[in-house]
Amino acid sequence: MTRTRIPNLGGARAFILHRPHPTVQAITRQLSAIGLATIDCWPELPPEALAADFVFFDADLGFDEQFPWKAGEAPMPLVALIGSEAPGRIEWALSHKADAQLLKPVGNAGVYSALLIARQSFEARKHLAGEIASLRQRVAERQTIVRAVTALSKGSDDERAYAQLRSLAMSWQISVEDAARRIVAMTDEEGGDDQSHRA
Repeated sequence: MTRTRIPNLGGARAFILHRPHPTVQAITRQLSAIGLATIDCWPELPPEALAADFVFFDADLGFDEQFPWKAGEAPMPLVALIGSEAPGRIEWALSHKADAQLLKPVGNAGVYSALLIARQSFEARKHLAGEIASLRQRVAERQTIVRAVTALSKGSDDERAYAQLRSLAMSWQISVEDAARRIVAMTDEEGGDDQSHRA
């Protein structure tokens, strides 16, 4: 079993996007006890919320335009405050990729665990997104290498063309991927010139 280190949350900033309500007071009390600074706002988040460490938002009366980012692209962990279990409201909260939830009415506990779960979920999602982006980049680079080898081989020996690509990369003192991009760019330029001559 891997142990997760519990972060120190003292000094973090949390925005509470909720209409004036006892829920806001209950969350603020708990956050202050943990050591977080809180800012409550309604009906939308101010631009400075982009620098927040956490955002709590009302899933019952929330709407997309409240956020200064696209749905699902929050730059910090989100905690949904859910009072109504209407499927449409829960679906909306999920579309914003809420990292944790608190059921309303909020009592004297629950905020600390919601913060920790939200932080962990957010970090895992960011890590996964980074891995996916890296894999996509590698797939794109492989496709570029295949295009460069095809251009160099002109339908004959692919192994010899790949060796030529590696040799060009060494002589240009760049990576094979960068050499492949250069070959593809030159091939595309030549193709464009041929088409302009035909026209």
